[in-house]
Amino acid sequence: MGMTACFAPVNAETLLELKNHPDQIEDYLYPNDGAYEPPGYMDIDKAWHGIHFMLSQIGQQQMAFALAVLGGEEVGDDVGYGPARFLTAQQVKAVATSLSELDETHFCEQFLPEAMEAAEIYPTGIWVRDGYEALEYLLENYRQMVFFYQQTAENGDGAVLWLC
Repeated sequence: MGMTACFAPVNAETLLELKNHPDQIEDYLYPNDGAYEPPGYMDIDKAWHGIHFMLSQIGQQQMAFALAVLGGEEVGDDVGYGPARFLTAQQVKAVATSLSELDETHFCEQFLPEAMEAAEIYPTGIWVRDGYEALEYLLENYRQMVFFYQQTAENGDGAVLWLC
């Protein structure tokens, strides 16, 4: 199955409620014992680590890129592969702005298969082997993530991120 990066928007009231009651986070993320997904849920499959790696290559000094996949404040217990992380509405807006200003060509230039293999970027073993197909996989999921951040920022929401 593997690790998947998941995202869901949260309004300020829900964010505060979950921060104040971290024991409710798992129920929010996996409603009805996992039969449903939280409102606005999306995931970037197993592309999360590759996307994070590529964004890190671009914006080592830019916090918004670091927040996009693995950022935020950890809250609560393990919900899959570590605790959930929360981004405020201001952080979501900063991420959305930074991602909208990033040219896709520049993003794609950060695809460094050998370096990704050497750094053991998950899922290991595909970057050199699959080459262009691996880049297409990353780009497809990156576009979904950009759309998520744009929509979430437009709605004035924060976000919850987790690996499941």
